[in-house]
Amino acid sequence: MSISSGAVAFSEVPQVAHAPLAFLYEHPQWFAPIFAELERRKAPFDKIFIPDHFYDVGAPKPAFKVLFNRMSPSANSRQHGSGIFHTLAYLDHLELQGVRVLNGAKAFRYEISKAGQASLLRSLGLKFLPSRIIHSPHQAAAAAEGLRYPIIVKANTGGSGKGITRFNNKAELAAAVAAGQLDLGNDSVALVQEFIPARGGFITRVETIGFKYIYAIKVHLTGQTFDLCPADICQTSTGQSLENACAVEASKAGLKVEGYEAPPKVIQDIERIVRAAGIDVGGIEYIVDDRDGQIYYYDINALSNFVADAPRVIGFNPIDNLADFLLDEVRRAG
Repeated sequence: MSISSGAVAFSEVPQVAHAPLAFLYEHPQWFAPIFAELERRKAPFDKIFIPDHFYDVGAPKPAFKVLFNRMSPSANSRQHGSGIFHTLAYLDHLELQGVRVLNGAKAFRYEISKAGQASLLRSLGLKFLPSRIIHSPHQAAAAAEGLRYPIIVKANTGGSGKGITRFNNKAELAAAVAAGQLDLGNDSVALVQEFIPARGGFITRVETIGFKYIYAIKVHLTGQTFDLCPADICQTSTGQSLENACAVEASKAGLKVEGYEAPPKVIQDIERIVRAAGIDVGGIEYIVDDRDGQIYYYDINALSNFVADAPRVIGFNPIDNLADFLLDEVRRAG
């Protein structure tokens, strides 16, 4: 395996040989806070940087006891998309050797398949966006029949809102198909879905650690973006700037965020979702349809960066909770 050295922007500390915890990651900045917290606690860990990584199927079992998968489905937008399915193969490889993998192969399969997420929600008896699954752009118009416009076409493996296009009517969709403008993403699979008008102009994201609710935030929408990554939101609900708090793309403006206590039934639903998906650490997003007041779950994330400037927004720092969880997992793994 290839261990990252000097590939990231934050300061490195000397790592002990054979650290019991390893991070498998792709983005060079998102995980600086958890790395810094573990360094502060003098907890040894290794960093495995996906763009440089390869593995030997016949090699001995790795020295680390726990691997934390932090690969992002949005890697393709950073020229790292080739690592997505490589990651899935590596997670399977490790689990077959009995390695404890957090957000392992099952979780990552849901992370990289919006179609799989919809099917999981249906199997749990939860409301999901009306969806049709296609594998070729020419199927989009037929798949949209019976859906209410506006509709969106969403890439199956897209991340951070990438690969989502809105169409207000049949003519717009037909024109896009004719012009070859539909991008179905890495696996040539996409979802054709109804666009849900958000009651109150916001969506809600709920974060979990160890299959348990940690916090929720309301994300107030501008209507101009589908990128709802909460670490990229740079205003509070009152418009106060969260300066230097956003991990990436801090120039995104207009989105506002506030801490929120999710209703007990939502918490119960979301804990069921992450457990069924095998997501040890993740976030679930839902929307209240302004037309009927129903809750629709629509995004299941096995990668969560937590909200920017969390102590101000939600009253505590979830990085502390995450560090506790990771070190507990290492202790349990022996």
